[in-house]
Amino acid sequence: MLIGDIEVLPLSDGTFVARPEYFGAHAVPDSPLHPFDQDGYAWLPIGCFLVRTGDRVVLVDAGLGPARDEMPHGMALVGGQLPVALRAAGVAPDEITDVVVTHLHLDHVGWLFDRDGVPGFPGATIWFGSGDWDHFVVGAGQLAEHIRHGFLTAGSRIRPLDGDHVLAPGIDLTATPGHTPGHLSIVVSSGRQRAILLGDAITCPLQLDEPTWHSVSDVDPALAARTRDRLWRELEAPDTLGAGAHFPELRFGRVILAEGRSLWTKSS
Repeated sequence: MLIGDIEVLPLSDGTFVARPEYFGAHAVPDSPLHPFDQDGYAWLPIGCFLVRTGDRVVLVDAGLGPARDEMPHGMALVGGQLPVALRAAGVAPDEITDVVVTHLHLDHVGWLFDRDGVPGFPGATIWFGSGDWDHFVVGAGQLAEHIRHGFLTAGSRIRPLDGDHVLAPGIDLTATPGHTPGHLSIVVSSGRQRAILLGDAITCPLQLDEPTWHSVSDVDPALAARTRDRLWRELEAPDTLGAGAHFPELRFGRVILAEGRSLWTKSS
């Protein structure tokens, strides 16, 4: 996808096998837009995005890594495919200049460091929200020990952010907390076009029709709901697209107003 003259390429590290229970005990998939199959499973991507502009090669999120994580209710995360996706895109790990981690949940940090804490993208600066450092790296939030060790020993390679930040012309990092304390979203803009890379601030487009569907991994569910509402409003703006890390097929879409209500439509 081109946003003006900035290239945005969706990549997947693997599969998130989800069930309605992920969105809360009350979640019942009765909408025709729901992503669940006849057995009640949704096969969602573990999404990352490659953004190329000027001399910057920016990776948004770093997948689960070569791992499988079993979750309650028969759900699972299965990673390992990001290196293949990058190779297919013609990008070597040492060509990546920046990694923007929307948040520090395990399926977004898996390729940052190997089991010895060695950086997976040796030339990259790693950007993330400082609230996630406090919660995951030095706090009680769940983080694999080798990832924690990597963060603690990376020195100037890491750049925790307290607020919004301009990474490069046309690439803005903005605070979207709630799912985690330091969650970031990325706004890519060029000319009149904008795309918002939502991370897990919005898990599934169905949440537009089902605003009470939250993520069971939201650290602050009330704040996460307010952030989702704000992002839906931003996605109503003309020439604005959005995609989340687990949107089906990593397809971008937009919010349109029709017959007095907001509707989600996939981009062509």
